Amino acid sequence: MNNKEFLSELSARCDITVKEARQLVEGLTNVLADTLDDGDTFSLQNFGTYEVKMKKERIIVNPSTKQRQLVPPKLTIAFKASNTLKDKLKK
Repeated sequence: MNNKEFLSELSARCDITVKEARQLVEGLTNVLADTLDDGDTFSLQNFGTYEVKMKKERIIVNPSTKQRQLVPPKLTIAFKASNTLKDKLKK
């Protein structure tokens, strides 16, 4: 499902226009981004939790040159699905 299909499905299920559905999705993503930018976790009931995690620095080896390189630490976004969502996917 792409973004256009998602917005069409959302607008049909919520009985709103596609433009209003787009505004809702943009608002949700903005709130999600702002929350994660502040370092907080973002939870949606019956869906899951997003949080920012720090990946440690590590050493990698380039397979073609056998040269070792240090990869610096970085922030990543982690998602953990709720049990309700997991149960729905199992069915």
